[in-house]
Amino acid sequence: MRKSRFTEAQIIGMLKEQEAGLPTAELCRKHGLSPATFYKLKAKYGGMDLSDANRLKQLGAENAKLKRLLADAMLDNVVLKDFLGKP
Repeated sequence: MRKSRFTEAQIIGMLKEQEAGLPTAELCRKHGLSPATFYKLKAKYGGMDLSDANRLKQLGAENAKLKRLLADAMLDNVVLKDFLGKP
């Protein structure tokens, strides 16, 4: 997945600027992003504080780690079943 050009703090700052009354077109021009990207970021980070965004990032990393552990355990299980000859 491509890394964002903006940090969570910058994105939340942009959203706060827009909530303060800055028109979306001007905000997008100022920060160099398309309106579609802005609305995508608004859908993901809208209503969040910086601490909420950091927690979301931590939960995503933890979820990815748990998925890898589960995949490894399932693979080990399949290998053991094949070794014992049970379908």
